[in-house]
Amino acid sequence: MSELRIEKWAMPAADLGEENPLPPLRSGRDLHTVHETGPGIPADMKSNFRYGHLPSILPYTMQDGYDRNRQTREFRAAVLENEFLRATFLPELGGRLWSLVHKPAGRELLAVNPAFQPANLALRNAWFSGGVEWNIGTIGHSPFTCSPLFAARVERADGTPILRLYEWERIRQTPFQIDAALPDGSPLLFVTIRIGNPHDREVPMYWWSNMAVPETADTRVIVPAQSAYRFNYSKLDLIPVPVAEGSDITYAANMKRSADYFYHIPDGRRHWISALDGEGKGLLQASTGLLKGRKLFVWGMGSGGRRWQQFLAPTGQPYIEIQAGLARTQLEHLPMPAGEWSWLEAYGLMETDPATVHSRDWRQAHRLVEKGLEELVPRAVLEAEFARSMASADSRPVEILQRGSGWGALERLRREVVGERPFCTEGLIFDDDSLGGDQEPWLQLLREGFLPVQPPDRGPGKAMVQSVWRERLEKSVQKEAGDNWAAWLHLGVMRYYAGEKDGARRAWERSRARSDNAWAVRNLAVLAREKGRFEQAAELYSTACRLQPDLLPLLIECGRSLIEAGQGQAWLELVGDLPYTVRGNGRVRLLEAQAGLVTGNLQIVERFFADGVVVADIREGETSLSDLWFDFQAMRLSLTENVPLDEALRARVRRMLPVADGFDFRMGE
Repeated sequence: MSELRIEKWAMPAADLGEENPLPPLRSGRDLHTVHETGPGIPADMKSNFRYGHLPSILPYTMQDGYDRNRQTREFRAAVLENEFLRATFLPELGGRLWSLVHKPAGRELLAVNPAFQPANLALRNAWFSGGVEWNIGTIGHSPFTCSPLFAARVERADGTPILRLYEWERIRQTPFQIDAALPDGSPLLFVTIRIGNPHDREVPMYWWSNMAVPETADTRVIVPAQSAYRFNYSKLDLIPVPVAEGSDITYAANMKRSADYFYHIPDGRRHWISALDGEGKGLLQASTGLLKGRKLFVWGMGSGGRRWQQFLAPTGQPYIEIQAGLARTQLEHLPMPAGEWSWLEAYGLMETDPATVHSRDWRQAHRLVEKGLEELVPRAVLEAEFARSMASADSRPVEILQRGSGWGALERLRREVVGERPFCTEGLIFDDDSLGGDQEPWLQLLREGFLPVQPPDRGPGKAMVQSVWRERLEKSVQKEAGDNWAAWLHLGVMRYYAGEKDGARRAWERSRARSDNAWAVRNLAVLAREKGRFEQAAELYSTACRLQPDLLPLLIECGRSLIEAGQGQAWLELVGDLPYTVRGNGRVRLLEAQAGLVTGNLQIVERFFADGVVVADIREGETSLSDLWFDFQAMRLSLTENVPLDEALRARVRRMLPVADGFDFRMGE
């Protein structure tokens, strides 16, 4: 009998911490930027590489306040179960499908991280490995990866329970829903996804379902493709499958470096992917035709890739990701017209002959798995299940299990005030009970025509960048009640997001004039830095820190700015006055070591490495730790041996002095 119930999932968990109140005006380095393409890349794909990119993650804030001090914590878990499968979802963490157990085989089909440990891999910084992640909106991981979704119980006409997960995505201003079901007697979990575009225009859209599965020496990824687009975080090449450049790339253990492999499944074929171990067993994922992309991600067997595996899971549990998306590659946005897109995904156990699956005859291997797929769920049966799912897609929930953010409710209220049509059906409930303090200032702007005034040291509140809200705010600051520091600050953020940098500067200067505040000063520092005025930026950052001395994210930005301006000694003096609880932060320690390097105080750098400092938010693709190591060793040898600090010495250091354990996060090594 199929059932849906709420349980608890206990595991060691790091504290996610407070969200960063500084508006993320600038995006960090985008690892998904294609700098070069090889022959055979389609023209439409190249066009999609340039389409739909955003200046930043606004209006979302950064989630960078986490640590690595894990304590056992209970998470809310929504469990779907029938006689074959038990599927566990974590609604508080982006609705992640955390575990999928095949009961008769007693087998876990996913890589389940034994802990919740955020690391800096996502659009908003915090991300964690394991399970199946649902990614919407823009290239990279979902804004909801470490945030709660709405969760509700829905019932089909025959009584089959459905777990509905949904939210209002603020970047593209679109609702989305995930309806998961385990019908009686089904050996597969069915997940139907629907994205709505409520606008009278197209929006750039992105979706990828990312499945973490165990990585073993004999894990082989099977997919019905003869070629793949390989991305090494710079160049995109079209390569053959399974063997490219003398290596069988369907085995993750053969790849030394981190890389993405986007498989080209020919039109007309069924869309599926499977990761099978030496016994020919593992996860199978299939879908209806709209979800045509399939991908393999590997950390690689190099020292940096292994370090990332250890950093993300306390046991160093190795995993790979097999993924499925709307586009051929994860480097693209697709133009979505007004209306909706929907598809069905199926997840379950694949068991097949290991000798055939691991044979050198690639066609025979993937044809055998496809035969197994047809036995599990023929194409016609999958389409019929999709139709049944869509028949209940608009059904009103019988119970709200968890509420997400209040931004969907705010958008609903705004549309009601101006007489616009609803942005979703009655199947998605964004009720007033979801509204909270983050939405309160914008509710006041909606109802009374101005943003409220509060002391600057309490912070500016959450940003809004939609043009319809900017129009209201532009009008409100012309009135006495709306002419306040917070209103001008938010208006500057809106203008900046729209590319109007001079208008943003004027707004932030007016914000300071109404009440001197660290938030406007910091934003002006960002503008100065963008224009290459590094000394001015450092001065502004220092002023902002004096106005808001207890704000760690601001302090870290200030440290970077001072070092960039050649004022490393000023940063060391500032750090020396900090309380130990702040000075001991890993990122602050790294900045202190970087300042020690540029000022010639090598004892500070040596102490950094000797103490084994852990930078909790080291960024995916960031090489600051290995760069610091090599620069420190080169400078030390230059002084002790009285030799020039030149490229020859640097090359010698890289050959003879490998990065110390725990500090190598290079994805290419």
